Amino acid sequence: MNFLRGVMGGPSAGAQPSGAETIQKLCDRVASSTLLDDRRDAVRALKSLSKKYRLEVGFQAMEHLINVLQTDRSDSEIIGYTLDTLFNIVSNDLEEEEQDDLEEENSQKQVDDLGRQFTEIFIKQQENVTLLLTFLEEFDFQVRWPGVKLLTSLLKQQGPQVQQIILVSPMGVSRLMDLLADSREVIRNDGVLLLQQLTKSNAAIQKIVAFENAFERLLDIVTDEGNSDGGIVVEDCLLLLQNLLKNNNSNQNFFKEGSYIQRMKPWFEVGDDNSGWSAQKVTNLHLMLQLVRVLVSPTNPPGATSSCQKTMFHCGLLQQLCTILMATGVPADILTETINTVSEVIRGCQINQDYFASVNAPSNPPRSAIVVLLMSMVNERQPFVLRCAVLYCFQCFLYKNQKGQGEIVSTLLPSTIDATGNSVSAGQLLCGGLFSTDSLSNWCAAVALAHALQDNATLKEQLLRVQLATSIGNPPVSLLQQCTNILSQGDKIDRRGSKVQTRVGLLMLLCTWLSDCPIAVTHFLHNSANIPFLTGQIAENLGEEEQLVQGLCALLLGICIYYNDNSLENCRKEKLKQLIEKRIGKENFIEKLGFISKHELYSRAAQKPQPSFSSPDHMMFDHEFTKLVKELEGIITKAIYKSSEEDKQEEEVKKTLEQHDNIVTHYKKVIREQDQQLEELKQKVNTLKSQNEQLQTAVTQQMSQIQQHKDQYNLLKVQLGKDNQHHTSHSNTLQMNGIQPEEISKLRQEIEELKNKHEVLQGQLREKDSVIENMKSLQSETGTNEQSSQITAGLEHGNELHRELEALRIQIQSQSLDISKLQSEKQELLQQMNTASVPALGDSSAVIAAKNSELEGRLLQEIKELKNDVKALSEEKALLKQHLDSVNSTVAVLQNEKSKLQQEVAESKKEQDDLLVLLADQDQKILALKNKLKELGEPVEDEDDIESGDQGDEDEEEEGEEED
Repeated sequence: MNFLRGVMGGPSAGAQPSGAETIQKLCDRVASSTLLDDRRDAVRALKSLSKKYRLEVGFQAMEHLINVLQTDRSDSEIIGYTLDTLFNIVSNDLEEEEQDDLEEENSQKQVDDLGRQFTEIFIKQQENVTLLLTFLEEFDFQVRWPGVKLLTSLLKQQGPQVQQIILVSPMGVSRLMDLLADSREVIRNDGVLLLQQLTKSNAAIQKIVAFENAFERLLDIVTDEGNSDGGIVVEDCLLLLQNLLKNNNSNQNFFKEGSYIQRMKPWFEVGDDNSGWSAQKVTNLHLMLQLVRVLVSPTNPPGATSSCQKTMFHCGLLQQLCTILMATGVPADILTETINTVSEVIRGCQINQDYFASVNAPSNPPRSAIVVLLMSMVNERQPFVLRCAVLYCFQCFLYKNQKGQGEIVSTLLPSTIDATGNSVSAGQLLCGGLFSTDSLSNWCAAVALAHALQDNATLKEQLLRVQLATSIGNPPVSLLQQCTNILSQGDKIDRRGSKVQTRVGLLMLLCTWLSDCPIAVTHFLHNSANIPFLTGQIAENLGEEEQLVQGLCALLLGICIYYNDNSLENCRKEKLKQLIEKRIGKENFIEKLGFISKHELYSRAAQKPQPSFSSPDHMMFDHEFTKLVKELEGIITKAIYKSSEEDKQEEEVKKTLEQHDNIVTHYKKVIREQDQQLEELKQKVNTLKSQNEQLQTAVTQQMSQIQQHKDQYNLLKVQLGKDNQHHTSHSNTLQMNGIQPEEISKLRQEIEELKNKHEVLQGQLREKDSVIENMKSLQSETGTNEQSSQITAGLEHGNELHRELEALRIQIQSQSLDISKLQSEKQELLQQMNTASVPALGDSSAVIAAKNSELEGRLLQEIKELKNDVKALSEEKALLKQHLDSVNSTVAVLQNEKSKLQQEVAESKKEQDDLLVLLADQDQKILALKNKLKELGEPVEDEDDIESGDQGDEDEEEEGEEED
């Protein structure tokens, strides 16, 4: 601060200059100083004044500070001071001071305007933001961290403009993504805050950040920080993930396909001991649940939502959420958000809805989770938001779930009610809530029961069978009649909460029940008191609160007209229209009907499926009911203004259409059956085709086998004829002369000799193979000199082997010649046997025939043995050729290695020659130097003299030793 004191004049300078003057001097010093140290000190002084004199520093020094960023980029210290100063100017974070609320509000507005103005000045030149992005690439802490804070503040002040500049900047977003990989947690955490501001309401940047592997990095940070037990860093990461995924279908699909949903399951692994939840853990878990809801929000495309729902079931995330739902000790707000999350995970997904129906609470006896939740919904002591969440969960369970609707309605039917009363069913809870003295329970139960009937005409008819016991001694009444009775009593019953709310809930239930169900309309009209009650309610001029009830009564009466099948003579469509015209008036009726869609609470409920109300008094309309009103309002208006003739024509058209629909349905059924038959026939044809192909291939194979057998049979037949002739002549020849046994013995001896020679040759080959292996091992173990000698010896051995193999080859050829000679001798013997004369047959012909057959058998056996031996010798010959080829290849390898070694020897000789030349040159130089020294008069001893002197000394020593 000595520099600052010097600028401000010091203590002896008299009057102290103002802050603006000091800042002006510092700015001049920054602009005009040639020394970097002076400029650095001036910027440091501006930084210290920038918080107290923010306006002055901003207007006077902004341009100079930007110039410093452009010119002094090589000095990290002055860049760090400059970025800190700019952050102080742009940031709107005020120091905590004691001031009134009004003053604080006014000062905050001024500060916001000031920060926005300075931000506009800085980003007016886009190059400034681009320059700031380059500083974020610096690893130096005192440059990178202030840069991150400054860019975050710029995004807070002028988010869309700065986002657009970063978006068009080359690799702008990628540079910012590198902050998440910084090993310094301060920069990494502030980088997360920077990306939060960067990704707000900008789908293009959100996509780029997502495809820069943001999901992987953020989930790693959350895991490293301890998931829900982590600190505020986990909260910041979850907020950034919400920015990336909310209302961004592309990123949601990328998140699902990247298997990141599976990594969310450990977030909800809450231990058994749920006491002592910290505020940060509650916040983290709340954000995690909201992130799950972002992926399965009803506003997302149905296909994407369904895919995420199935993934959550298969990876066990839904099961984990249900565990939290049924756990004890969970904070109320976490339990409420968990119920909402489970609601949207199961909404419209059959597999998830079926699983949820099977979940039981850990109680004794075990109860269904649905029953436990409904008990909370109809319990007026439970918090309002929790009851709304349970209603939403029940609605989502029944959404597009006819199986679940049937299970709920079945608990109300007489055949399934538990007579013992040991367990409470969902239907009993709904009836209890419907007729309780708490208006909020009435409304919730009515809406829940209406969802059980939504778009299901069969269940609407079945619910007409429900009978209720009102009091002892009185006959039971139907559920429909009880609802109308409570509706007609109105204000007579003392209720807690809004009285209008109960009637609105019952009217919504009746409208849903009667719509598209003529049988239910007939049951309703059968009670003669219902129509007068409705017309009386519509005709009265009531207050603003009652107008909503009037509109719903008009809607219910319109449903009774439109869906009336004219089965009751006194309540036909035409008579009901005349009653409206006489007692109410058509225009007045349509006006009262329009009260519903014009109501503010109707518009709020129509926005989203989740029932979210600020207070119980605002709980009037259900989202699905608003869809029904929108559908029926125009239809009822047209039906009221139609004449009787038009009604007749419409009825005729309806009948015709019904007949046509029946015919179409019949033909559809026939076509469906024919399609099934066609599919079955196609399958049969395909199976028959495959069987036919298999049979054809089998027949082809069998034909070929038969042909082969025929050929073999013919050959055998021919050979049998020849063999008979051969055996006859052969036996006669043997009887004439005894040559054959001697020849056979010779052949046997020669074969034995050939086998012995073959074994000897194989032994020699094995010896040569072992010699070659020894040579290879010696070659790898010895040095260069020994290697050359071994290779030379190996080559000599190889040559010897080559010569020996040639000799073996000659021997094999001679053996083959011997074999051929033996075969030729055999043929000659056979010819001699054929040409020999046949001797006269004597009395001993039978004995001779027996001997002949015996000799023929021996001869055939020996011939077979000879053939086998010849075949074995040919195989041995082939093996010897293979061994010869391998030996030749080994010799070639050894010759290559010998040539390489010879080349190395030649190179070493060449190097020795070069060294000798160098030594000769050095000797010449030494002689020349000695000659110069001699010319200069210096004593120089020749090497010959030195050697002769040394020799003389040695001779003298030897003489002395001899004398001793």
